[in-house]
Amino acid sequence: MKVDSITLHRIAMPLVRPFETSFGRETERIVLLVHLVTDAAEGWGECVAGSSPGYSSEYVEGCAHVIEHHLAPLLFDAAEVRAEDLDRLFAPVVGHRMAKAALEAAVLDAELRASGTSFARRLGAVRTEVDCGVSVGISPTIDQLLDEVRGYVDAGYRRIKLKIKPGWDLEPVRRVRERLGPDAALQVDANTAYTRGDIAHLQHLDESNLLLIEQPFDEEDIASHVLLARAIETPVCLDESIVSVGVTVDAIERGATSIVNIKPGRVGGYLPAVAIHDACLARGIPVWCGGMLETGIGRAMNVALAALPGFALPGDTSASDRYYAEDLTEPFVLNDGRLTVPTGPGSGVTVRTELVRAWAVQPPRLLKRQ
Repeated sequence: MKVDSITLHRIAMPLVRPFETSFGRETERIVLLVHLVTDAAEGWGECVAGSSPGYSSEYVEGCAHVIEHHLAPLLFDAAEVRAEDLDRLFAPVVGHRMAKAALEAAVLDAELRASGTSFARRLGAVRTEVDCGVSVGISPTIDQLLDEVRGYVDAGYRRIKLKIKPGWDLEPVRRVRERLGPDAALQVDANTAYTRGDIAHLQHLDESNLLLIEQPFDEEDIASHVLLARAIETPVCLDESIVSVGVTVDAIERGATSIVNIKPGRVGGYLPAVAIHDACLARGIPVWCGGMLETGIGRAMNVALAALPGFALPGDTSASDRYYAEDLTEPFVLNDGRLTVPTGPGSGVTVRTELVRAWAVQPPRLLKRQ
C-alpha cells in the first residue's frame, strides 16, 4: 500500500466513574486517534498514551508531535507500506513505542480490510471468545471498594484486579478476598508504587491467595523483582518492564517474572506483542492482555490478541460499559464473562465518526503525502 493521508484526532471521553491508580486519578480520557487513508483502504488506530507523562514518558501531545514530524514522513516516503516492515521503517526514531503502535494499528487495519482478513486471523487467534477480567481502581473507602467489586462479580467478570499502593494494600485486599471467597480469581497491580524495602511487607499478600502481583517496583529495576519472586509465594508479573522480546526473555531467565502482561501500545504494536507472546509460549510462561482504558477501536484489537494460545489468564479486556457510557464503535458486551472476538475485516468494528467529531477537543490535523 501507499499511504495518502493521516488525520490525527484528539477527543475527550468521560469515564463512567473515576479511575485511580498509584499514578493519579482520572475522570476522563483524552484519546489520540489515527485515521489513515491508503490507495487500498482506510484504517484506524488508537494511541494509549495518557494526557500527561505520569504513567509513561509518552503522552498525547508528544505522540502527536512524533507522528506528525517524524513517523508520518517515513510512511509517506516509503515506496510500499506493510505492517510487517514498520519496525525497520521506524528504526530511525528511537523509542516512542506508543506513537509507533498507533500507526501500526492503523496500517494493519487498512491492510487487513483491503484483503478481507480479520485481526484475529492475522495475529493467530485460536479462540472465538476470550475470558474477561476487570481492573478496579483505588476507592475512597473499603466499603465503596467492596460495592464496586460486587457489581463486577454480578456482571460476570471472571477475574478481579485491584490497584494497590502503600497505605492501600493488605487490608483492602484481605477484605475483597473474604467477600469473593477462597477460590475466586483475584490479583493486584502496584504500578511501580513500591521499593525493595517493601519486600517484607509485600510477603503478607501471600495470605490472600492471589493469582499474581503485578509490577510492584520501578520498570527498570529487574533485580528487585528477582528478590521479591524469591521471597514470596505469589507469582510476580511484569507489566511496565516489558517493552521488547529481549527484555522479556532476560526477565524470565533471571527469575524476575513467571507471568507476563502484554500491552500492545507499550511494546510498539500488535506484531511486537505477538513476538513477545511467542517467546513466552516457547518458555512455558503464561501471558495476559493488559488494558489502557481503550475505546472500542483498541478493545477490538486487544480482544483479537487475547485469543492467541498463550493468553492463559483473563485480561483487562473489559466490556465497553466498564469505562464509557457510549463507545466509539458498536459496544462490547459481556456474555457469561466473555467477549466475542470480532471476525470482520480489519478490526471488525465500525468507527462512529459522528462521535469523533462531536467529542473533539481540537480540530483534526490532516497530514498528506507530498
